[in-house]
Amino acid sequence: MDRLDELEAQSVYILRETYREFKSLVMLWSIGKDSTVLLWLTRKAFFGHVPFPLMHIDTTYKVPAMIAYRDRLAREWDLNMIYGKNSAVLEAGETFPKGKRTRLQCCAELKSNALKHTLSGEWPRWQLNHKTGEYDIYENRAPCTGVIAGARADEEGSRSKERYFSPRDQHNDWDVGDQPPELWNQFKTDFAPGTHIRIHPLLDWTELNIWEYIERENIPIIDLYFDRGDGTRYRSLGCAPCTSPIKSPAKNVSDIIEELRSGALSNIAERSGREQDKEDGYGLESLRKEGYM
Repeated sequence: MDRLDELEAQSVYILRETYREFKSLVMLWSIGKDSTVLLWLTRKAFFGHVPFPLMHIDTTYKVPAMIAYRDRLAREWDLNMIYGKNSAVLEAGETFPKGKRTRLQCCAELKSNALKHTLSGEWPRWQLNHKTGEYDIYENRAPCTGVIAGARADEEGSRSKERYFSPRDQHNDWDVGDQPPELWNQFKTDFAPGTHIRIHPLLDWTELNIWEYIERENIPIIDLYFDRGDGTRYRSLGCAPCTSPIKSPAKNVSDIIEELRSGALSNIAERSGREQDKEDGYGLESLRKEGYM
C-alpha cells in the first residue's frame, strides 16, 4: 500500500464513521481541487452514491466557469446540490469592491455569515432541480449540525490547528484552544448536545498528494488550475475580485505535479493569490473562528 492508498483508506474510514455517528450532515463544496477530491472519495466510500446534500455558499463573485462546472458535475453525478447566499448584503451592494467594505469584512458577510445562517436554516436555501436544470427554493430548513469540509493542515496556518472531528458551538464559532486530542487514530465522536461538528477527512493530505490523486484517479478538475496560453494559472480558487493567478506554465496535472516535486513553488504560499489572507495577517484564523470554511 503506497501513501495515496493510505490516505484514501483513512479518508474513506472518516467519511463512513461520520455517516454512522452524526445526523443532519452536509458536505461543503467550494468547486476547488480539494473539495472535489473529497467528493470523489465520498462516492468511493458509498459505492457511487453521496448520501447527504452538497452545499455551496455562492458569493456571486465566483468566476462564471466555476458555477458552470459545479452544475455540470452535479447533473452528471446526480448530486443533491444546494446553495445559500447573503441576499441582504448583496442586494444592498455592501461588498468589496462595490461597497465600503474591506476584503475581510466582505468575506465575513458573504462567506462566514452566509454559511452560518444557511446551515441553521434561518436563511433560504436553493436546490438543483434535476428535471429543469434550475435552482428552486429548498423546502427543507432543518439545521445542519455536521459539516464535512475539505480543509488540509498544510494549506495555511489556521487549518493546521484543526482536528478530524472539530467541535464548534451552536453559533459555529471555533475555540482554537478547545480541540480534542486525536492520538494514534483515536477520534472523539461523542459530543454534548447542541455541538456543531466540522469533519475534515483530508486533514493529512498535502497539495502534492491532492494532485497525485487527481492524476491517478483521473478526476475531472476545472481548467482554471492550468495555464491556458498566457503563462499564468490559478493555484487556489476564490472570488474573482480577491483571487489572482500565479505565473506558471503548467498546462496539465502532470505539469503541476512536476512543479510541486521540483520545488518550483516552494517559496510561494498556496494561497498567495488570495488577497483577503493578507488583510488577516497572511492567515485565516480570525475568519475561521467565526465560521469561515
